[in-house]
Amino acid sequence: MKIQLETISTTDRSFSMMFNPRLNDFFYWHFHPEYELVFIECASSTRHIGEHISTFVDHDLVLIGSYIPHLNFDYGLKSDYQEVVVHFKKDFIEDHFFEIPELNPIAQLFEKSKQGLVFKGVDKKKIGDQLFKLENLEPLQQYLQLLEILQQLCRIGDFELLHEQPYQIKYNERDQGRLRNIYAYVDKHYHQKIELDKVAKLSNMSKAAFCRYFKKASKYSFIEFLNRYRISQSKRLLMSGQSVSDACYQTGFESLSYFNRTFNKVAGENPRDFRKRYI
Repeated sequence: MKIQLETISTTDRSFSMMFNPRLNDFFYWHFHPEYELVFIECASSTRHIGEHISTFVDHDLVLIGSYIPHLNFDYGLKSDYQEVVVHFKKDFIEDHFFEIPELNPIAQLFEKSKQGLVFKGVDKKKIGDQLFKLENLEPLQQYLQLLEILQQLCRIGDFELLHEQPYQIKYNERDQGRLRNIYAYVDKHYHQKIELDKVAKLSNMSKAAFCRYFKKASKYSFIEFLNRYRISQSKRLLMSGQSVSDACYQTGFESLSYFNRTFNKVAGENPRDFRKRYI
């Protein structure tokens, strides 16, 4: 298994759209040349784009640059949700928006997306509603409405860049296979004790070689990556009403004090305060 290079068939269109694709039971860690605009409305889920892992609540609106690997936003969701995904052809964006002076604000928007761009504030819900209305329009009307939506996105001043620099995919095919296997293993076993020796063996490496490799590939030690992933899952449990103790032990932490320290380091607040904000 490897990071999937997704092929999106849009031979006669500059963009394509998917409405409620329902991939929540499929771990789909993938990348593609198309720029991707995603809106999802659900109770909460995990956002995993490039090297960034975090949790969102209620709804999420994200613009993802070309070739940035990411996990499907609905993965693992058990509750009801609504999702729309728009793929813009790379050539269309870079030859059209980047070359027309009047479209410069939109070009700058897509330039930011190369770092992973998350929109915040109340306007993102309104834009999400507009995206869903595109489903029953003719292609020309869809195109005109998308231009209007992109213009609205340019006006949203409250946003977050997920990476400090434009994301560079730096893995060859062998590395992609290793990393996807590691991510899939962590996703399946994060609530259990994970032995470093076993993960290293999964990658056909010695323990020392694996630690060096993973640090170079992800900028985190494996333990740091595992802790960040577990914290993102614990947030979902806390927001669903679970106690701090339950969130700790159900996500693989063996010590409540260590869980509290790690949560505070990753999230910038202690889990009790985080839970209180959402309950």
